[in-house]
Amino acid sequence: MSDKILSKNKIDQIIRRIAYQIYENNMDEKIVLVGIDGGGKKFALLLADSLKEISKKTPKCFTISINKENPLEEEIKFDGSLDDLKDKSVILCDDVLNSGKTLAYSLSRLLAVKIKKVTTAVLVLRSHGRFPIYANYKGYELSTTINEHVRVDLNRGVYLT
Repeated sequence: MSDKILSKNKIDQIIRRIAYQIYENNMDEKIVLVGIDGGGKKFALLLADSLKEISKKTPKCFTISINKENPLEEEIKFDGSLDDLKDKSVILCDDVLNSGKTLAYSLSRLLAVKIKKVTTAVLVLRSHGRFPIYANYKGYELSTTINEHVRVDLNRGVYLT
């Protein structure tokens, strides 16, 4: 059984709010959004669309592919050139921040080049931090048990199972 905790309309409002926050904090910066493959990539693309609507910024979007269960088992892949990140404000995006492991290992791939600033954006923040990762931009904070699962469908809603 699953409970809907966020509707599609609420997700859209959250994405727009986060886009405004990103814009306000990066008005004079060149923004690059990097989404973690899957929900993070979709979240980054929706943020980019919202940023285009509210400002004159057209951020580039890239994807990080990572084995979320065992990040050291496979190479962490970045679908762009690291030079695309040089001296830019990079926002690493994921749909859910649980322990921080995925974001932490993803950062290791991005830090191979001189970046001006790195921040993180997540739609749902769960409070199970095991890694020193902070969500600079968060949509919805949710206290859950470790056994509960958050499922994000950006076209329909967020569910707790």
